[in-house]
Amino acid sequence: MTDDALMKARYRRITRFAARYLVQAWWYELFLPRFGLGWISARGRTRRLQRIAQRFHVLAVDLGGLMIKVGQFMSSRLDVLPPEITKELEGLQDEVPAVPFAQMRARAEAELGMPLERAFASVEERPLAAASLGQAHRAVLTDSLTAETGMSAVVLKIQRPGIDRIVDVDLRALRKVGVWLSKVALVRDRVDMPSLVEEFAVTSLEEIDYLHEAANSERFASDFGGDGGVAVPEVVWERTTRRVLTLQDVTAIKINDVDALRAAGIDPSEVAARFAAVMFDQLFDDGFFHADPHPGNVFVTPTGAVTPEGTPAWRFTFIDFGMMGEVPPGLRRGLRRVLIAAASRDGKGLVDGIRDVGVLLPSADTVQLERAMTQLFSRFGGMGFAELQEVDPREFRAFAIEFGDVVRALPFQLPENFLLIVRAMSLTSGMCSALDPAFNIWDAVEPYAQRLIREESGNTAQAFVREVGAVAGVTARLPRRIDNLIERFEDGSVSVQTPRIERRMRDLERMVRRVVSAVLFTGLLIGGILLQAEQAVFGTLLMIASLAPLSHAVLAGVVARRNGA
Repeated sequence: MTDDALMKARYRRITRFAARYLVQAWWYELFLPRFGLGWISARGRTRRLQRIAQRFHVLAVDLGGLMIKVGQFMSSRLDVLPPEITKELEGLQDEVPAVPFAQMRARAEAELGMPLERAFASVEERPLAAASLGQAHRAVLTDSLTAETGMSAVVLKIQRPGIDRIVDVDLRALRKVGVWLSKVALVRDRVDMPSLVEEFAVTSLEEIDYLHEAANSERFASDFGGDGGVAVPEVVWERTTRRVLTLQDVTAIKINDVDALRAAGIDPSEVAARFAAVMFDQLFDDGFFHADPHPGNVFVTPTGAVTPEGTPAWRFTFIDFGMMGEVPPGLRRGLRRVLIAAASRDGKGLVDGIRDVGVLLPSADTVQLERAMTQLFSRFGGMGFAELQEVDPREFRAFAIEFGDVVRALPFQLPENFLLIVRAMSLTSGMCSALDPAFNIWDAVEPYAQRLIREESGNTAQAFVREVGAVAGVTARLPRRIDNLIERFEDGSVSVQTPRIERRMRDLERMVRRVVSAVLFTGLLIGGILLQAEQAVFGTLLMIASLAPLSHAVLAGVVARRNGA
């Protein structure tokens, strides 16, 4: 089969899979409940979701490419997707088959323009890691490059052969699925699917550009330049192209390897707390964050020093900067407000912050949501994951039903730039809970939020001083401006143009009458059409009657234009 035929078959396989399960979801989740048969869909929902997740798992491993990325994203959405789906898709990254080294060698040599024996002193044929878009191999720099860069052991990351075309096909298929989803009112009212797919597309295209990743790593290193608790591998630019990336080998203890951490004298619960703080810094301070902080991309590196408490000193080492996110200043202010409100158990403030972020539309009536948030804080606020597990499941279920009804009634949407934020926070929360089952997100949020509150208070005080100065300036100029206005009244240079206002009011009245006529026309016409089949005479009369308001709506506009209105 030719490459073109393979790509067409790939496209068809993705779209057919999506079409099949979209129709199934429509039947069980929309059609049956509309006729009072929701109990049928509820009865087999768990088994049905598991079957869908299992089949997508098989599809993703078989096809690779962006399907692995889609599965990874879904597995991290513990907040919105049921555990039947997220659990089935866990570990997708670890199942990606490796590409034979001969193909990877040819790819690297074509990019570097020289044999690997000249580019490196040695390269291990067995991959260190095989991902959906690329593959990593340990290597050693030549003596001359070692002397120039000050490092010897490196990791050579090579893009998979043909991945550019695979990504292009996958994105075309995902755009098609996005268009289908945008035609479903329930989805369309909540999220702009085409925009969401485009956001995913931009991130994916950046991820296969290793020059972009290298620049990201240097920017991330600069953001944490004064923080000895975070490290980033150096880039060997002499051996880096768009499809080949050479980095300092910084392999250390995987962040989720609890046994290795304890063996090194490092407390996993301290790692969890510090990791949450580092991720908060990226999101709320720097606005440039690692959007893929899964266990394979974060190491805990002992420094060899000892802390004043007598415990081993260590730092985080981040790798793989292909998937990075940026938080615009406006969105960052909204997120900070959400964090402060959550730490303060302030239901109304949390809802206001969610509105600032852009999740809630301005038209949303949030009284019920504020009440639900207040109840949530008063009952479950401050509880850690271990404590929440001891709560009666029936109480959780009752609250979830009530809370879900409130949320579904609200006009909310997923704003742009939010996809990666949700992913980063989901992975962070899951990582911290795995490191410390008693991890309490409130304990991590509160000290950070207190600092934000102090900063906001300082900014508020400065803003108040500026506002007082501005008001004082206006007050000082006010007597002179009043004198000038009185003089203009006395000499007749000020006039009130009421005819213009009256004309605008007449225009508005005419427009309202035309709108009412148009609504009457539509109602009578549709009513006549619907009744035509059963009561032909009455239906015909209604359709004839609809001509009167139609005539008024059309002729009133013609007369108004003729009169120059």
